[in-house]
Amino acid sequence: MNWNELIAEVTAVGAGGDSYEQVTGVEYDSRRVRPGAIFVAMKGGSTDGNRYVDKALAAGALGIITDFAPTFDHLLVFQPGLPVLEVEHGRRALAEASAAFFGHPERKLAATGITGTNGKTTTAYLIESLLNAAQRKTVLVGTIEYHVAGEVRPSLHTTPESRDLYELMAEGAARGATELVTEVSSHALDQGRAAGVSFDVAVFTNLTRDHLDYHLTMEKYFAAKRLLFDGTVYAAPRVAVINAHDPRAEELSAAAAKAGAEVRTYGIGVGEWRAARHTLTPSGAVLELETPAGAAKVVSRLAGEVNILNLLAALASAHARDVSFADLVEFIPRLQPVPGRFQSIDAGQPFTVIVDYAHTDDALRNLTALARQMTARTGGRVITLFGCGGDRDRTKRPKMGLAAGQGSDFVVATSDNPRSEEPLAILAEIEPGLKSSGVRYVVEPDRATAIRLALGEAKPGDVVLLAGKGHEKEQILGFKSIHFDDAEVALSTLAEMGYGGEQ
Repeated sequence: MNWNELIAEVTAVGAGGDSYEQVTGVEYDSRRVRPGAIFVAMKGGSTDGNRYVDKALAAGALGIITDFAPTFDHLLVFQPGLPVLEVEHGRRALAEASAAFFGHPERKLAATGITGTNGKTTTAYLIESLLNAAQRKTVLVGTIEYHVAGEVRPSLHTTPESRDLYELMAEGAARGATELVTEVSSHALDQGRAAGVSFDVAVFTNLTRDHLDYHLTMEKYFAAKRLLFDGTVYAAPRVAVINAHDPRAEELSAAAAKAGAEVRTYGIGVGEWRAARHTLTPSGAVLELETPAGAAKVVSRLAGEVNILNLLAALASAHARDVSFADLVEFIPRLQPVPGRFQSIDAGQPFTVIVDYAHTDDALRNLTALARQMTARTGGRVITLFGCGGDRDRTKRPKMGLAAGQGSDFVVATSDNPRSEEPLAILAEIEPGLKSSGVRYVVEPDRATAIRLALGEAKPGDVVLLAGKGHEKEQILGFKSIHFDDAEVALSTLAEMGYGGEQ
């Protein structure tokens, strides 16, 4: 594909220069430009790619696509003949150029997108597992890792830039994948990172307070999520799968239906895809499913009511992708818990240790409520360790303190990823919530020490929750990252306490 062929697929407002040279790549990061590549210079949230056009050209860029008119004019004047394209929307242009360069993989994969504050990762994993059990090859894009037709890769972003998403899809399609399952964050929807992908199925898990450092208000946060369903920016999905318990469910269902989507709701005791009755067990749950596709009693290895909701979302979505109800019922007992999502750490200790990604007040309430259900059988206590991320929404810090305090018998407040903020300053903003809850608590900014404190406090029958980081393998301190894995630290601490065994 040459420059002229590629830009024919990009929505432009101005163009200059021709080239019949073969394009070797499409890049938005000047550091990744190689000779023959096209550099898409676009304004971003933290930087402006137009500042790096000279570096891209020095690295051998064949042509420039820019969303900044002065850059376009400058290049035409000072480098006449250079292939340049001016566009109105940089990220949309990046998606259009990437789709063209990678051979339109979005046309070869049926896409399922999952958005919501909590539950995206687990729901995505469950949908992929159900599709894999039905002998479908998949591309999974999410918070923990990426899967490309069975190959596991580290995740760089929950939803990557469109250029990287299209490359993953193209690699998957080349290996026989027919399905894309991707988490779609509110940032990604707002910024257009999923531009050009037509979602066959779109899933809404819930909306609770988070990311207000970016969206500023809950209305704007919801408006970003809604974009996946209402057909105003992205094509409306064929099927919208919506959590019937969420206060926004009716509004979102109406918007999706108006855009032409088939709406499927799910819930516990409510919704079209529902768990009419359920019993929680130490190892999961027993569910009586009632759905438009059939009814069945099934055993799930996923613990807690929140995972019942995630499972129902996955079932409705996989069925929308033509997996039969009978097959879904057969596959449910095989589904495994997701790493870092209510992950049990077992070294033979007489108390339960759980690592979980819960990092919002709503997620902490769900987590501690599940732990409380577990201690009802043992007579034990709930011990919760958590922190709040730096350079993120500060207003949720006391709310998380209150949620942890109300749901626990003892709380250890510690660091999450403090980033550029002072850890003690973050903890000071958590403390008002803890104090108002009346819970007994300690503050320890060093997370490894805090984990030792939490485990050292535990007695037989207790449940210790290590919340916030889940699957993450590093901690961001200032402007550097160190290796840090809650599960590893917990196991080594339990070994120091005299317990041993396999996780």
